[in-house]
Amino acid sequence: MEERTKLLVIILIFLAVYYLPWNHPIVRQSGLEAFMMLQEYARQHVLTCLIPAFFIAGAIAVFISQASVLKYFGAQTNNILSYSMASVSGTVLAVCSCTVLPIFAGIYTRGAGIGPATAFLYSGPAINVLAIILTARVLGWQLGLARAVGAIVFAVIVGLLMAFIFRREDTNRMAGQIYLPDDDGRLRTLLQDTLYMLTIVLILIFAAFARPAPGTAGLWTIIFAAKWHITTALLAALAVMLKLWFTKDEMVNWVQSSWGFMKQVLPLLTAGVLAAGFLLGRPGYPALIPEHYIHALIGGNSLWANLFASVSGALMYFATLTEIPILQGLIGSGMGQGPALALLLAGPALSLPNMIVLVGVIGIKKTAAFCAIVVVAATIAGMGYGWLVG
Repeated sequence: MEERTKLLVIILIFLAVYYLPWNHPIVRQSGLEAFMMLQEYARQHVLTCLIPAFFIAGAIAVFISQASVLKYFGAQTNNILSYSMASVSGTVLAVCSCTVLPIFAGIYTRGAGIGPATAFLYSGPAINVLAIILTARVLGWQLGLARAVGAIVFAVIVGLLMAFIFRREDTNRMAGQIYLPDDDGRLRTLLQDTLYMLTIVLILIFAAFARPAPGTAGLWTIIFAAKWHITTALLAALAVMLKLWFTKDEMVNWVQSSWGFMKQVLPLLTAGVLAAGFLLGRPGYPALIPEHYIHALIGGNSLWANLFASVSGALMYFATLTEIPILQGLIGSGMGQGPALALLLAGPALSLPNMIVLVGVIGIKKTAAFCAIVVVAATIAGMGYGWLVG
């Protein structure tokens, strides 16, 4: 089956290359936008976001015991504990829908239940403290508050529904696993492991810290100005920890595990970014689907407008914080408040590249269910919010 899938992909690529009218100005512009988006992603996110995320995923896979993962995210874990941990994880990791993927893959492959794992998958990019603050500042405190509350509630709802739908598969996946004590073979103290994981997470946070919006003052501006000094200090601290606390074999295993996640995610991610750029383009740059069609379809607070905003947000790729200026322009063009919230709840957590990679990690059925739950829930939330503020 796998070889037939590869053959089908090759045939589809060949047919697209053979039959697409590349001489047409719109198709040519769409092709350019695909590679411009890929270049933008490579420049802005690979080194500062994805690479640290891959090393976090590798560290989770190598240094965190399966028993530790199962303790907080396992299918049999107390729901209050697991979903509380998963639903607020985004306040720690300010990542986009693609950067969270290697971390999610590391957690899931270590034995996390599908419910808590997908709650984490949603909350990672959706509950970004800086993004929520800027949403309130730029788009209004009502929309900022609705985004914050909606994202936390959504993470729990998404996780619980995924756990219910795939409860039998999750039980089968957990069957036969060996549960080891947390301290089995431990070479370091719990405090040392915690400091090590915290350090590489902070490296990701500060290296990827986005430039505050023009006119923003206070703590965020100070942090941005010092981000590379802080990141350098954290890298130095990490180097000391590796030298003092880890063996050479452990570090080799860490690098190999991280490389494994890179090989799994990067090719699919590249294909997804190219597809998103070709179809939708970058903000302000037209591609195959004209922007004015999108603007015309998301005015008001109808079911269709909210559904279209949710689906559009789910397909588009939003780098961290970029959804705010995009929405500011869309609202200025007549976008309703309900569709705006629907896009905010579906967009940061999903994207076409994200979906393509997820298929390779959890399979097409679970990916389809996850995307459908997010889109439907975002549509309902958008309609409710539009009714309240309308």
